[in-house]
Amino acid sequence: MVVSKPVAPVAYQKGADRSRVSDRSANGAEWQAARFAMVRKLEAHGIRHAAVLSAMRLVERHRFVDSALANQAYEDTSLPIGLGQTISKPSVVARMIELLCHDRPAKLGRVLEIGTGCGYQAAVLSAVATEVYSMERLRGLHERARENLRAFRLSNLHLLMGDGMLGFAKGAPYAAIIAAAGGDDIPQAWTDQLAVGGRLVAPTVTATGRQNLVMVDKTARGLVRTELEAVHFVPLKSGIG
Repeated sequence: MVVSKPVAPVAYQKGADRSRVSDRSANGAEWQAARFAMVRKLEAHGIRHAAVLSAMRLVERHRFVDSALANQAYEDTSLPIGLGQTISKPSVVARMIELLCHDRPAKLGRVLEIGTGCGYQAAVLSAVATEVYSMERLRGLHERARENLRAFRLSNLHLLMGDGMLGFAKGAPYAAIIAAAGGDDIPQAWTDQLAVGGRLVAPTVTATGRQNLVMVDKTARGLVRTELEAVHFVPLKSGIG
């Protein structure tokens, strides 16, 4: 098997083209009202971390889906983004990021995201972390995320094209790792690249044969694994597509 090395991180610059964003933001007040209503529902369902709620209120999800699906952007549903992939439900994004933040009042440090997809979760992470490395194995989605994120000018967000199962050793150690695809187990590379005191959250097939959210805390004494609620994510795959 040939493994492709991730490309160098790309940060978005101030001179980026904003035309696509302005086309999809004509009804800004309506989008904002829908987004704020979404966040109120997240609060009602138990999301409490102030920074997570603020990030979910800030990032415009309708910019990350096809125009034909934009009216569903603030519903608690996953939506197709092409190449057999989906954008996760807002409640799942908020839940996983809240697990990463847990009781930290300050921002997370460096975060590794496996599975950039359309770039939405990466944008949310950039609001709660000092630095984010986001990896995508499918070139079509990597390029779509670049386009979606370009006008946001997020200097702390770096997009990588590469095999997420290998992680990104050059950026390690990470305060947090999050995955948007689920495998039969958590790759060794991820736990190796997690800092002591860090936390990893990923969908994983458990002993029940179902996919559950799994949380791994790396302590000085070793790894502590906690299995949480059932979820349904696209499968974790290796290689570059």
